[in-house]
Amino acid sequence: MTTLRHPAQHLLENLDGFRVEVDADRQRADIVLARPPFNIIAMPQRDQLRLVFEALDEDDRVRVIVLRAEGEHFSSGGDIKGFLEASPEHVSKLAWNIAAPARCGKPVVVANRGYTFGVGFEISLACDFRIASETTQYALPEQKLGQIPGSGGSARLQKMVGITRTKDVVMRSRRISGKQAYEWGVATELVPDAELESATDKLVAELTSFSPLAQRTAKKLLNDTEDASLSASIELEGHCYSRLRSSDDFREGVEAFHGKRPPKFRGS
Repeated sequence: MTTLRHPAQHLLENLDGFRVEVDADRQRADIVLARPPFNIIAMPQRDQLRLVFEALDEDDRVRVIVLRAEGEHFSSGGDIKGFLEASPEHVSKLAWNIAAPARCGKPVVVANRGYTFGVGFEISLACDFRIASETTQYALPEQKLGQIPGSGGSARLQKMVGITRTKDVVMRSRRISGKQAYEWGVATELVPDAELESATDKLVAELTSFSPLAQRTAKKLLNDTEDASLSASIELEGHCYSRLRSSDDFREGVEAFHGKRPPKFRGS
């Protein structure tokens, strides 16, 4: 396990409430929330999380990023007092910082268990794959503070589950279980709590077996066409498909298929 190397290393020292672990052998980086028992996400931590995602996106050792937490709760949310002390300029950047997993070109997996509230839920919604343990409880409780979600939570949730369910969650500050989130299509997988780490490992190993170029292309295509018309989405998909046809990885994939052997993708 190695530490993060990046030109912005001086900005990433003394990380506030989390740590970064890079396992080059498994082409994996873990961002670990480490302020137990509830892993509250402080205001400065949001800026640092964005910087770390940006740094890992440029790290050639890393193919997949995992966001997880110490203890029995992923995160109970943000530092409430910090909202009152933050400047309007800082608050205006909240959604941009928390959207860092979505902007990252690499696959991002989040492992949720226990309380996953407020910004903890919002940053999970910005990830590509959400693995929920059976203890997971998701919530956007800002109405109890006289506020609304401010980091993309209501917008992302509405895209996933529709306006009726989103109003039920947001306007009533209602908690939903990991099981319900899985049934709604919010969680990618639902696993027993004791299997959360092994399920995460399995998904990371699967994702790293594919072409990194094809993975980045698929993620960007799906993100970019989320609000597009069907005809525009099909058109863009065709352009992306055409570009990948000339890649080394596509040639390797075809040759490996016909040679009945595992492919060795290089990302070019």
